[in-house]
Amino acid sequence: MSFEFLIPIVLFVCIFLSIKAVIDARARRQMVQSHGSEEMLRTLLDGEEVRRRQASLRWGVILVALAVGFALLEAFDWKEPSPALFAVLLAATGVGNLAAYYLARQAK
Repeated sequence: MSFEFLIPIVLFVCIFLSIKAVIDARARRQMVQSHGSEEMLRTLLDGEEVRRRQASLRWGVILVALAVGFALLEAFDWKEPSPALFAVLLAATGVGNLAAYYLARQAK
Protein backbone atom coordinates (compact mmCIF):
# COMPACT_ATOMS: atom_id res chain seq x y z
CA MET A 1 0.00 0.00 0.00
CA SER A 2 1.48 3.35 -1.00
CA PHE A 3 1.04 6.37 1.21
CA GLU A 4 2.64 9.06 -0.99
CA PHE A 5 -0.61 11.01 -1.07
CA LEU A 6 -0.48 11.46 2.73
CA ILE A 7 2.72 13.50 2.67
CA PRO A 8 1.19 16.71 1.23
CA ILE A 9 -1.88 16.35 3.45
CA VAL A 10 0.20 15.96 6.60
CA LEU A 11 2.43 18.84 5.52
CA PHE A 12 -0.60 21.09 5.00
CA VAL A 13 -2.05 20.14 8.41
CA CYS A 14 1.28 20.81 10.14
CA ILE A 15 1.63 24.22 8.49
CA PHE A 16 -1.96 25.11 9.39
CA LEU A 17 -1.54 24.08 13.04
CA SER A 18 1.76 25.94 13.40
CA ILE A 19 0.25 29.14 11.97
CA LYS A 20 -2.77 28.76 14.26
CA ALA A 21 -0.51 28.32 17.31
CA VAL A 22 1.48 31.46 16.44
CA ILE A 23 -1.67 33.53 15.90
CA ASP A 24 -3.22 32.32 19.17
CA ALA A 25 -0.03 33.10 21.11
CA ARG A 26 0.18 36.55 19.56
CA ALA A 27 -3.46 37.28 20.41
CA ARG A 28 -2.84 36.25 24.04
CA ARG A 29 0.27 38.43 24.22
CA GLN A 30 -1.67 41.43 22.89
CA MET A 31 -4.41 40.85 25.47
CA VAL A 32 -1.84 40.83 28.27
CA GLN A 33 -0.05 43.91 26.92
CA SER A 34 -3.31 45.86 26.56
CA HIS A 35 -3.39 46.19 30.36
CA GLY A 36 -6.95 44.96 30.52
CA SER A 37 -8.43 44.05 33.85
CA GLU A 38 -7.13 40.87 35.39
CA GLU A 39 -10.69 39.62 35.79
CA MET A 40 -11.35 39.99 32.05
CA LEU A 41 -8.16 38.10 31.17
CA ARG A 42 -8.97 35.36 33.64
CA THR A 43 -12.49 35.03 32.21
CA LEU A 44 -11.15 34.78 28.65
CA LEU A 45 -8.54 32.17 29.59
CA ASP A 46 -11.03 30.14 31.64
CA GLY A 47 -13.48 30.17 28.73
CA GLU A 48 -10.72 28.99 26.41
CA GLU A 49 -9.87 26.15 28.81
CA VAL A 50 -13.51 25.05 28.95
CA ARG A 51 -13.75 25.06 25.14
CA ARG A 52 -10.55 23.01 24.90
CA ARG A 53 -11.86 20.44 27.39
CA GLN A 54 -15.20 20.19 25.61
CA ALA A 55 -13.45 19.73 22.26
CA SER A 56 -11.40 16.89 23.73
CA LEU A 57 -14.53 15.32 25.18
CA ARG A 58 -16.35 15.62 21.87
CA TRP A 59 -13.54 14.07 19.83
CA GLY A 60 -13.08 11.29 22.35
CA VAL A 61 -16.77 10.35 22.31
CA ILE A 62 -16.97 10.56 18.51
CA LEU A 63 -13.89 8.38 18.04
CA VAL A 64 -15.23 5.79 20.49
CA ALA A 65 -18.58 5.76 18.65
CA LEU A 66 -16.77 5.32 15.31
CA ALA A 67 -14.73 2.48 16.80
CA VAL A 68 -18.00 0.79 17.78
CA GLY A 69 -19.29 1.38 14.24
CA PHE A 70 -16.20 -0.22 12.72
CA ALA A 71 -16.52 -3.13 15.16
CA LEU A 72 -20.10 -3.63 13.96
CA LEU A 73 -18.92 -3.63 10.36
CA GLU A 74 -16.33 -6.26 11.22
CA ALA A 75 -18.87 -8.32 13.18
CA PHE A 76 -21.28 -8.36 10.21
CA ASP A 77 -18.36 -9.04 7.84
CA TRP A 78 -19.15 -6.07 5.58
CA LYS A 79 -16.07 -5.57 3.41
CA GLU A 80 -17.43 -3.97 0.26
CA PRO A 81 -18.49 -0.30 0.23
CA SER A 82 -22.26 -0.11 0.30
CA PRO A 83 -24.92 2.33 1.48
CA ALA A 84 -25.46 0.24 4.63
CA LEU A 85 -21.76 0.44 5.50
CA PHE A 86 -21.76 4.22 5.18
CA ALA A 87 -25.04 4.46 7.08
CA VAL A 88 -23.54 2.58 10.04
CA LEU A 89 -20.51 4.90 10.11
CA LEU A 90 -22.62 8.03 9.76
CA ALA A 91 -24.99 6.81 12.47
CA ALA A 92 -22.04 6.12 14.77
CA THR A 93 -20.73 9.64 14.15
CA GLY A 94 -24.18 11.13 14.85
CA VAL A 95 -24.61 9.11 18.02
CA GLY A 96 -21.13 10.22 19.10
CA ASN A 97 -22.04 13.87 18.56
CA LEU A 98 -25.29 13.48 20.48
CA ALA A 99 -23.53 11.69 23.34
CA ALA A 100 -20.87 14.41 23.50
CA TYR A 101 -23.59 17.07 23.60
CA TYR A 102 -25.37 15.21 26.40
CA LEU A 103 -22.16 14.78 28.41
CA ALA A 104 -21.22 18.45 27.94
CA ARG A 105 -24.66 19.52 29.18
CA GLN A 106 -24.34 17.22 32.23
CA ALA A 107 -20.92 18.69 33.07
CA LYS A 108 -22.35 22.21 33.45
